[in-house]
Amino acid sequence: MAKKKTKTTAKTRTERDSMGEMKVPASVLYGASTQRAVLNFPISGRTVPPTVIHAFGLLKRACAEANRELGKLDQKRTKLIVETCNEIIASVEDDPSDAGMMQHFPVDVFQTGSGTSTNMNVNEVVSNIACKNAGKKIGAKDPIHPNDHVNMGQSSNDTFPTAMQVAAALAIYNNLIPSLKKLTSGLKNKARKWDNVVKIGRTHLMDATPIRVGQEFSGFAAQAEYSIKRAERAMIRLAENLPIGGTAVGTGINTHPRFGKLVAARLARATGVKFAEALNHYEAQATRDCVVEASGELKTIAVSLSKIANDIRWLGSGPRCGLYELSLPAIQPGSSIMPGKVNPVICESVMQVACQVIGNDAAITTGGLGGIGSLLQLNVAMPMMASNLMQTIELLANVSSVFADKCIKDLSLNKAIATGLVEKSLMMCTSLAPEIGYDEAAKVAKGAFASGQTVREYVLEKKLVEPKRLDELLDAMSMTEPDSD
Repeated sequence: MAKKKTKTTAKTRTERDSMGEMKVPASVLYGASTQRAVLNFPISGRTVPPTVIHAFGLLKRACAEANRELGKLDQKRTKLIVETCNEIIASVEDDPSDAGMMQHFPVDVFQTGSGTSTNMNVNEVVSNIACKNAGKKIGAKDPIHPNDHVNMGQSSNDTFPTAMQVAAALAIYNNLIPSLKKLTSGLKNKARKWDNVVKIGRTHLMDATPIRVGQEFSGFAAQAEYSIKRAERAMIRLAENLPIGGTAVGTGINTHPRFGKLVAARLARATGVKFAEALNHYEAQATRDCVVEASGELKTIAVSLSKIANDIRWLGSGPRCGLYELSLPAIQPGSSIMPGKVNPVICESVMQVACQVIGNDAAITTGGLGGIGSLLQLNVAMPMMASNLMQTIELLANVSSVFADKCIKDLSLNKAIATGLVEKSLMMCTSLAPEIGYDEAAKVAKGAFASGQTVREYVLEKKLVEPKRLDELLDAMSMTEPDSD
């Protein structure tokens, strides 16, 4: 008896692009051009970030709507593209992992430097979903063609840089700035709470004159507040200079003169960020200066966070053999061999993020250099720059929030330790200098150190200043406030 044949599902399908036929996995929504890129760039296993694909969805939707307004695209095709883009946007938002919509965007970061592979990837996915939704088979390119309709009035040379700027500006607006505001608020709260506590200052890691704990933390809070301004400047710089409308080399060939402005306006309405068409398309496409500038602002934020985190871990060192002016929240065991040890793990996380951001900035800066990434009318290091920029924003946003929630919020002051060191400091002699002279005050410091006395004890013993006047001169709180005379 003959065996009954079972129906098998094809593992591949055939799609076509300008170079001919290409076998594509049957389960994917992309086409021939994307498959060529998958085969050509097995480099890192890192795909273009979901945030950039999300931005492409916003961009392609805005482009279709602009083309409809300009009479270039009919209502039926516009509706199909818009609905498809909405589907992609929502799917990436709901599940940015490779298990969701992102499995259809497999192109490696280290691809063609213009991002053409990713732009075509998006065009093909939009086309195939739209065709399927219209009742046609995947790969039909009818009623929606990836180039003629999805990419109408566009070039990879203006869409990819636009998408990376939109993605970064939105990530700063929605994630980074709120996280920095949370951190700023936490630091300000500590500054207010501890403003009446006098401690000893330190310069060069050596004893210095008194300072209030609130003043110290106000400095941290100011750094965080300046970080918000830097993030806002980075966002504005990216948002105000969209290359869309420049097409291939900035001239706007094959598009309408109003196209870029209309697209930017739609992106602004959809997101709440003030996106605008570049004033000069030749600059916007031939360079990535706006990205290098934004990365520099973000790097400065990382440097600021590293300063705050490092100072706090120093001040929390101990508990018996360090400074221990602060108690950091004990959130996990610090050692696999030393029982009871607790480490400043959140501060260390912040420090590592700073290291990574500085590295990302170096890569972004190199990618923007003339002769490396920026060549004549186009930058050809954009996918790498986009990946590093998005990672930088994500890391800074996440670590700022964690720093605020898991360190600053429950940070406590060991008041007795902080205030107890003030009287012992030899630099209390600084306030004596106007009274007895710098040289004599220096002798006091050296004499007190040699004898093991405090400055107060030494001066009283030597009868260098009257006791009542000495009390005035060595009042620690007054040393932290401007001279009213």
